[in-house]
Amino acid sequence: MDVLKNQLLFILSTPLYVVLIALELCISHFQGTRSYSLKDTAHNFYLSLLRGGVELLTRGVSLIVLSAAFYYRLFSPEQSFFYWCLLLLSVDFMHYWLHRASHFCRFFWAVHVNHHSSPHYNISVGFRSAVLEPFYNFLFLTPLALAGFRPADIILVYAITEIWAVLTHTEKVKKLGWLEYIMNTPSHHRVHHASNPKYLDKNMGSLFIFWDKLFGTFQKELPPDAYQSLKYGLTSPLANEKLPHLVFHEWAAILADLRRKDITWKDRWLYLFGPPGWSHDSTRMTSEQMRQQENDESKKNLKQGSPVLLRRNAMQEKQQI
Repeated sequence: MDVLKNQLLFILSTPLYVVLIALELCISHFQGTRSYSLKDTAHNFYLSLLRGGVELLTRGVSLIVLSAAFYYRLFSPEQSFFYWCLLLLSVDFMHYWLHRASHFCRFFWAVHVNHHSSPHYNISVGFRSAVLEPFYNFLFLTPLALAGFRPADIILVYAITEIWAVLTHTEKVKKLGWLEYIMNTPSHHRVHHASNPKYLDKNMGSLFIFWDKLFGTFQKELPPDAYQSLKYGLTSPLANEKLPHLVFHEWAAILADLRRKDITWKDRWLYLFGPPGWSHDSTRMTSEQMRQQENDESKKNLKQGSPVLLRRNAMQEKQQI
C-alpha cells in the first residue's frame, strides 16, 4: 500500500511537471527571454536520473535505518490529521538543517554544489539534483522515526515537499501575496539560487520559509534598483561542464587542498568540514567574507556620495520597513 502511494504520487506529478515546463517554455518564447538552453536542460535531467539510480541503491539501507529507529521509538502517535500536520512540519524542519549543512559545511557542499551550478533558473533546474545526497539524507530524518512517525509516512511526506520545491524553480511567478510570509515561494527560492553576495546561503526552507526567519538565514528578494539583478549559478562558474566534472569537481578541489604540504592538520579539517570558500591563506572567500567585502565597499562609496548607491541604500531601507 505504501509503495502504491509513492507510485501514485509519481504518476500525478509527472504530467504536472511536463505541462508546467511546456508552459514556461512558451512564456519564455513569447517574452523573448532565454530561460532554457538545450545543453543545460539535458544536464538537469541526466543528473536527476543519476540521483534516481543512487536512491535505488540506497533505498534498502535507508529503510533499514529508519525502521530500526522506529522499532526503538519513544512515542506511538496515532495517524490523524494532527499526525500528518506535525509530520509535514517535522520533515520540513529536518530538511532545513540538511540544506543548511549543505551550504555551511564543505563536505556536504561538495554533494550539493551541482544543484547550484546552472546559470539558468527554470523548473527543469529543480531536477538538477544532488546526486550523492541519498547516501546520507535519510540520517537527518532518523529522529522522526525515533519520535514514532512511520518510515513509509516520512518518505511519502518528504516526496511531497520535494514536488513543491521543484515548482519554486521559476522566474515566471513573481510575488504570491500573503504566502510570502509562510511558504518558500519562487521569489524566496530565486534568492537562494542567486550568486550575488547578499543572497548567498539564504532561504534554506523547502516548503516553509519561517525556519529561515527563525534561524537567521532569510533574505527578501530586492528589486534591481535597490540592489542588483539576480545572477544565477556559482560565484566562480565552471569551465568544464561535462557530467563527471559537474558531480565531482568540488571533491577534486577538496582532495587537492588536503594534499597540500604547507598546511596543518587543523587546516585540513577546515578544508574538509569548514565553510565553502575557506582557505588558510585567505586567497578565497566564504559567503560571509564576500558579503562583508560588499558591505565595506558600499559604505566606502556612500561616504564618497555615489548617487546610485545612495538611491540603492534608501531603497533597501524602504524594503526592510
